[in-house]
Amino acid sequence: MTLVSSVVDSFVARFKVKPTIVKAPGRINFIGEHVDYNEGFVLPAAIDRHMVFAIAPSGNDRCNIYSHDLEEGVSFSIHDLNAGDTWINYLMGVMDGFERSGLPVHGVDCVFGGNIPNGAGLSSSAALCCGFGFALNELFRCNLTRIQVAKIAQYAEHEFVGLQCGIMDQYASLFGKKDAALLLDCRALTHELIPIQLKDYSILLIDSKVKHTLANTAYNDRREACEEGVRIIKKKNPLINSLRDVSSQMLYENQDALGEEVFIKCLFIVEEIKRTQIGADLLKKNELKAFGEWMYQTHWGLSQSYEVSCEELDFLVSLAEEEKKWIAGARMMGGGFGGCTLNLVDNSYVKVFQEKVLHQYLATFKKEPDFYLVNLADGVGMPNP
Repeated sequence: MTLVSSVVDSFVARFKVKPTIVKAPGRINFIGEHVDYNEGFVLPAAIDRHMVFAIAPSGNDRCNIYSHDLEEGVSFSIHDLNAGDTWINYLMGVMDGFERSGLPVHGVDCVFGGNIPNGAGLSSSAALCCGFGFALNELFRCNLTRIQVAKIAQYAEHEFVGLQCGIMDQYASLFGKKDAALLLDCRALTHELIPIQLKDYSILLIDSKVKHTLANTAYNDRREACEEGVRIIKKKNPLINSLRDVSSQMLYENQDALGEEVFIKCLFIVEEIKRTQIGADLLKKNELKAFGEWMYQTHWGLSQSYEVSCEELDFLVSLAEEEKKWIAGARMMGGGFGGCTLNLVDNSYVKVFQEKVLHQYLATFKKEPDFYLVNLADGVGMPNP
């Protein structure tokens, strides 16, 4: 039974009506990490791992939400949206975003489930918020654009979950296209489609099984360091509004005022913005090997300068670097402190590499990693049942 049919059957068994169906993908990011909240360029893509929603109006002001995966349900009034400490915060936050925007939403019955691994850095939370927001927009004919839905989904994570995330995850989930990445300008919120011609390569994600939560002090500390850097540089360069506007020369000119910690973090971001633009140009030319070298550079910058990697992720990328003949590029992906590495692996070497990683990772860390082969997919939409 497919994920869609399983979720739909669960909905019909509970609510006895035919639902609207929405699929919202997770995402990967080829390059451009921790750049979205600095108004830079990122290169994400939607993948064929999804959150699926079966949803219909409840006919009153109550939302009756059932998690197919967790086998638990929550009921609440749209007029009593109080954040707690469970998964329902994400959906309450979306509903609150619609209400605060003055949109004509009402209660819903909903069953959702997914095959996006939690805590792996594939943005299951963004898929959850974007899918629910897209569904509300369709059900109640709010006529929002996709970017408006993305902003409400981002609001939900900010206000109800407490994570000051950027917009990349939501944007990728909503705007993704099959066999393409999005060169996203995080300031203008516009994108250029970059065709991805993998041909002899596969996208292999390796889950370190180190679970992270982005809503922690380490993530927010990095963001504060970037904002502090902008404040200091702005004193001499008043037209500066974000690290997007800052050159490495400006950072070196203000190195003493910035202090070592802020300087190093800001320099990584400025360099990562450049890497993303160079990387997009290489992908346009289908130069995967050259692009992969920039992926490796990004990883070690995230590890040594931005300090958001961990021993397990560094170990996985080092294994990939030992096999550059077969692995064009690899890096940690997501906010950091755990989750997945993204690997561009020659098709003929995928199984061999998985066996090598499994053996050495298990021997070193006493746990088995998970492997996911993913394809690039379309963004949020309404599939046939």
